[in-house]
Amino acid sequence: MDEDASGLAVAVRGLGLRGPRGWVFRDVGLDAAPGALIALAGPSGSGRTCLLLALTGRMRPTEGTATVGGRTLPRQMAAVRRVSALAHVPGVTDLDPALTVAEHLRERELLQRRFGDSVRALLRPRPGRATEARRRTGAALEAAGLDLAALPKGPRTAVRDLERTEALRLSVALALIGRPRLLGVDDTDLKLSAAEREEVWSLLRSLAASGTTVVAVCAEAPEDAVTVSTRPDREDREDRKDRKDRKDRKEPGAEAPERLDGPDAPQEPEGRRPEPEAEHAPAPHDEPHHPDHPDHPHHDKETVDALAEAGRD
Repeated sequence: MDEDASGLAVAVRGLGLRGPRGWVFRDVGLDAAPGALIALAGPSGSGRTCLLLALTGRMRPTEGTATVGGRTLPRQMAAVRRVSALAHVPGVTDLDPALTVAEHLRERELLQRRFGDSVRALLRPRPGRATEARRRTGAALEAAGLDLAALPKGPRTAVRDLERTEALRLSVALALIGRPRLLGVDDTDLKLSAAEREEVWSLLRSLAASGTTVVAVCAEAPEDAVTVSTRPDREDREDRKDRKDRKDRKEPGAEAPERLDGPDAPQEPEGRRPEPEAEHAPAPHDEPHHPDHPDHPHHDKETVDALAEAGRD
């Protein structure tokens, strides 16, 4: 196999991506040889698609580094994009259900000829370019295992009429027309039966065996793949659940406000300062201004003596 068709080695060290709501993935490590089958395994929403986009130069990571075929991410993202391709990625490589299989293939050939080929290829005579495009498309269909003659209406079959595995094979074939050295495939086992999942993994194994490095997103990885798990560990899950529970309950004692003294303490508005609390409030009969108190100013000497005599009795 020539150098242009060989796969790429992938080495990842501490790769992470932080979004507005926290870490999408973090501390990812990976070592894979050229032509390896790499599985990014985890539940939906665990950051596996974002990791796929980061490894193919389509999304800039926040921390860490990755080397793809000697090209360093995130510094050489454009260089990685030129040697990689994506298939079956929702929102990125969606197939148009109204178009036929032949129309998708023709469109991809035109895009490849206009933007993907070298300047030397553009200078070839038109018949030569057309012949090369047909040869390249045929090789991609064969590698993806898509037999046009077996489709309900052959090449004129609309995408809406394809089975799930047939649509995935078409998406893979479109990506292979550019002869990428690294192929990223998303949702390889989404809504597929056990037999269909094994069929897809057999396809990806054959692509890896032919020399292309394959990075596949899945819920469960096969044993023979180089697996990177995007599942959050137990401590992270419990921490997020605890924070969510506290937020939902809004416990008043969860975070007691700290009382400030001194110059940083909040000041009362003018005219509303509270009266200081007395340490001990005297009983009414102990107050000197009470009418029955012996020291009341209205009591004369005789009254004082009478009260004193009554107290002794």
